[in-house]
Amino acid sequence: MPLRSTVRTNLVDLVIEQMESLIASGEWQVGTKIPAEPVLVEQLDVGRNTVREAVRALVHTGMLEPRQGDGTYVRASSGFGAAVQRRLRRAGDLEAFEVRASLERDAARYAAQRRTDEDVTALRTALAVRDRAWKSGDLAAFVDADMDFHRAVAGAAHNSVLAELYDHLSDALRSTLQSVVGAPVPESVRNQYASHEAIVDAIEAQDPEAAERAALAHLSEGMAALRDTPDTATPDAAAGAGADRSKGAQK
Repeated sequence: MPLRSTVRTNLVDLVIEQMESLIASGEWQVGTKIPAEPVLVEQLDVGRNTVREAVRALVHTGMLEPRQGDGTYVRASSGFGAAVQRRLRRAGDLEAFEVRASLERDAARYAAQRRTDEDVTALRTALAVRDRAWKSGDLAAFVDADMDFHRAVAGAAHNSVLAELYDHLSDALRSTLQSVVGAPVPESVRNQYASHEAIVDAIEAQDPEAAERAALAHLSEGMAALRDTPDTATPDAAAGAGADRSKGAQK
């Protein structure tokens, strides 16, 4: 009995490792559905119970998400990313954006110091894709393109920890970006093309101070837009605002 129990546990661990590797490598991308249980059983050459335990473990960490009647989807690219998402769900958009701002400021500075010619090309390409997405009027495509642009900046910083942390935050901050883009403010603030172009120009010129200033300018616009949007306050602030509105209504 002890021997069988050990072998069974090792099989589950091995299946978990393989699934985590598929997710981390991007073969199973965040937001996509993983293969059905019979397919996994056949491909992994293990029993159904082993597959179920492995999937259950990854659901518990937050990397996978079961959807009744539909299947199981990839929710985060790592256990750490899942933990970040859980924490951000308890925060307001403004709080989350402030954390993102800290990372982006440092990423822009480091990118200006360490960028390669290939990084500059990638940034120019990402900026052009972002601009086309804005002009298309497709909000979802624009948010994706904006996230890809900032991931490119983080990548140009050549700090693997910063890039990984920003990548995890990006998936969790999608709603924050949508709040900024959808805020009732001028188009220039929601699009921010000029400030994004200034970031690329400073990185290409290898000017860390200018890159940081450009990042802060664009981030300040975004945070101002969030502050002017009632629904994006922190949970405590939102509760306070709701109480104030209630008192006003009673008067």
